[in-house]
Amino acid sequence: MNTLGIDFGTSNSACGVLVNGRPHLIEVEPGARTLPTSVFFDANARRMLIGSAANRALIAGTEGRFMRALKSVLGTALMRERRIILGESLDFIDIVARFLARLKGAAEAACHMEFTHALSGRPVHFHSGDGARDAQALTDLREAYARAGFRDVAFLYEPEAAALANGAVDGGLGLIVDIGGGTSDFTLFRGGTVLASHGVRIGGTHFDRALSLDHVMPLLGAGGLLRNAFGAGVLAAPVGLWQDLASWQKIPFLYTAQTLRNVTTMARQAVDPVPFRRLIDVLEMETGHDVAFAVERGKIAANDGVGRIDLEVVERGLSVALNAAGLAATLAMLGEAIGACATETCTLAGVSPDAVKQVVFVGGSSLMAVVVDEMTKRFPGAGQKRSDPFTGVVDGLAIASASAFKT
Repeated sequence: MNTLGIDFGTSNSACGVLVNGRPHLIEVEPGARTLPTSVFFDANARRMLIGSAANRALIAGTEGRFMRALKSVLGTALMRERRIILGESLDFIDIVARFLARLKGAAEAACHMEFTHALSGRPVHFHSGDGARDAQALTDLREAYARAGFRDVAFLYEPEAAALANGAVDGGLGLIVDIGGGTSDFTLFRGGTVLASHGVRIGGTHFDRALSLDHVMPLLGAGGLLRNAFGAGVLAAPVGLWQDLASWQKIPFLYTAQTLRNVTTMARQAVDPVPFRRLIDVLEMETGHDVAFAVERGKIAANDGVGRIDLEVVERGLSVALNAAGLAATLAMLGEAIGACATETCTLAGVSPDAVKQVVFVGGSSLMAVVVDEMTKRFPGAGQKRSDPFTGVVDGLAIASASAFKT
């Protein structure tokens, strides 16, 4: 049977196979071995765009619906809610399945064979602290693979795949630190033996959300005061709307007539109506994802030193300065929770953090200073290795795909 290793990520995805004993990653877009986990339903062309084409359509202002962070919806009630999109009744499992089918098709075209089975990466916990939702997420993902045309799918923890790709650490203890878009996952290993794996639902999109809430949403009315419609005094605007606007996967659901009416009412009652008028523009022009991308770019720039969140898409000349200190302050609590989970991985294995000889960073968000600083503090005696942040997991899945269904 032919098995394809697939890393279905929150922000980026990839696939690969084992060729002559080495992982071979598929070119899923021209010149690219990774694919943005984005989809765009083009209202004019009446078609679903995937990957970079979806991102380009959003940036170009094409009329339609953009979705990102699909993996974060797994296990929630949203996965099985059917919606009419471009005249077709779809649920999120259908959408994920079409994305996976795109990877399957690219691999089959490149390898000139049919891939009947998949070895999929998965976080240790889709939803840490919620066992029922965690189990449902795996059920959802398994069904998506079936709808994508795979006869069967097996799963491998993403940090364990990364451990397989990175090999032994001179016989000593190694810790994989896999920080993706939606989760942080850890595997403690010695040579080819996995000692423990653990994870928490915190990743790059949570960093984006925290930065957006702290630095951007106040410019769009968050925390604004509203005059009491039935008497004297003021009250704070309810926070739920801005929390959703700061969350990648929830943005598309804000573009409703009811939400716009609610914000228009807030603008009339606001002590300072200017931020609410900006929010009205964002909802009318459907630029919530443009704002989210601006936050992500600002985060990356600030991680390298000094950045700025450019909000030109909202209002000419509007921006927010963001330096490394501001970035660290906003992300401190998230970083501490990630560090605590890494330490708990050692506890699960019954070893001391001081015994860890090497920390291997995997995943795009592992490059964040807040993550590196936490690992340096908690594992002071360990050397640090940086794997390819975007292919460290899929390399291991490609290696393991050759034996995934052998008994």
